[in-house]
Amino acid sequence: MLLTSGATFRLSGLLSKASVSSPLRAPFTTYVGPQGPAELHEEARTEAGKDTVGELLPCPFCRGVRVASTLTAGRLLVPRATRTAMGALAALAGADVLQLTYTALTDRTTGA
Repeated sequence: MLLTSGATFRLSGLLSKASVSSPLRAPFTTYVGPQGPAELHEEARTEAGKDTVGELLPCPFCRGVRVASTLTAGRLLVPRATRTAMGALAALAGADVLQLTYTALTDRTTGA
């Protein structure tokens, strides 16, 4: 459960907010500005047919349902490869938490 949760969190974030995946979302969203560390704030385009997709793409909660379902299906169909990918994604999620915690503690200690 923890592996699936961590992997879903990280992959949902990578697909819906990361700057590296913005070209995939670009046809359906408009760039607004930076949102967090290595994250972008994007809004749905208002063109006909693109607004619904544009609403779903930058939403990690909406994406999470599909990612969790895909990872669960992957564990049934291709368990070894899926487990490896999930382990890497969960490790990235843990590393993100540690990095943000370290940054917050450093800022608090130095008064930045």
